[in-house]
Amino acid sequence: MSAAAVLEATPTSARTPRGLIHTVLRLHRGALWIWLAFVTATAGFLLWLLGPGADTAQRALESYGYSGLIMANGSADEYSSLFYYPDTLITLASFAVALFAGGPLIARELESGTAQLAWTQSVSPARWLTAKLAVPAASILLGTTLLTVLYHQLWAAHSDLLIAGIGPRSLYFSLGPATVAAPLLGLALGALIGLTARRTLPALAFSGSAYFLVYAFRGNHWPFQGRYQQPELSSRSRAFTSAGTEIRDPGCYDDKACLAQHDVVRFTREYLPSSDYWPRQLLETGVLLALTAVAVALAFGLLRRRAATG
Repeated sequence: MSAAAVLEATPTSARTPRGLIHTVLRLHRGALWIWLAFVTATAGFLLWLLGPGADTAQRALESYGYSGLIMANGSADEYSSLFYYPDTLITLASFAVALFAGGPLIARELESGTAQLAWTQSVSPARWLTAKLAVPAASILLGTTLLTVLYHQLWAAHSDLLIAGIGPRSLYFSLGPATVAAPLLGLALGALIGLTARRTLPALAFSGSAYFLVYAFRGNHWPFQGRYQQPELSSRSRAFTSAGTEIRDPGCYDDKACLAQHDVVRFTREYLPSSDYWPRQLLETGVLLALTAVAVALAFGLLRRRAATG
């Protein structure tokens, strides 16, 4: 459909702020449905991990302690691996947001001339870009907040089932407001690159590359996740006798005779809180939001110059 046909088919009421939002929803409903499906599927996976998915590993921990997690025929280790999958999915979603913003959301309309034609009517460039960013930003904010809250609930309930190492600490430091801010930065970067490139395919390539650089920097520099430099997250394991007395883990593994000798009936384990969690979370979130604000400001400035020069 040509740019003229799109605008002609759009009623005057659709060129108001509310109408612009409705138009963005209609034009990009496919992407919104994909996002909704992603959030729903990932939330369902998190709920499964929170409930029935943890049963086997939880029984192994309670019966044999941390050694039970290691020796439970691979099932506990499998659960520990599954625990990280939603984090990977959320990270990939941030890349997808950047690609979408750079390509279909911004660059394609500039390339086809739809945006320029809209600007000659009652839609100002600033209102056009505001509507383009507001709708996906609201969807991203709601979706990632829901997933982060569920992930935090999963950590609170079953982080004790994770096999020790760098992984638990990296995950622990990725479950906070910075997880919500990261895709918003992807959206802003994609929009800025889309306005700069003004062609769909180059915008897709540059948006993906730019967000990859941001992700790589976050993974290796303080106060970000720093997954390659971090020590392990401290943990505490406890064993309890039939009288409820807490004793040192005797290290019986799955030897029932050894467990009976020490009168051990139950084990617990927990990762200890880290004193630098909230300082790092808040600082990282602040940096990401500041970069998002800079990218949005640059995008509006670039748009004003482009509109002024025709």
